Amino acid sequence: MNTKLHAICDSQGRPLNLFVTAGQVSDYIGARALCDSLPDVDWLLGDRGYGADWFRETLKDKGIRACIPGRKQRKRPVKYDKRRYKRRNRPSRDIASQCPAGQ
Repeated sequence: MNTKLHAICDSQGRPLNLFVTAGQVSDYIGARALCDSLPDVDWLLGDRGYGADWFRETLKDKGIRACIPGRKQRKRPVKYDKRRYKRRNRPSRDIASQCPAGQ
């Protein structure tokens, strides 16, 4: 069985809040679990799995700009800051380097 780690990190990539789900569970579950603990920030960078309209609306209601590309099968493409988006995996790399699993 695999697991998936959903993390809210600060601008330096340091984890602020973590939530673990089974690997086959949708990213929407992790997003919903972390919604209440979103910090007061300007931007949220996330993978395509977090691109649901309801999640984008939640971010907008909190005054957070989403930098999340839309899924490929989305009917209308979503605009996002591609340069900013490239920084989204920094926390993943940092957390993975500290994890003994898979080494």
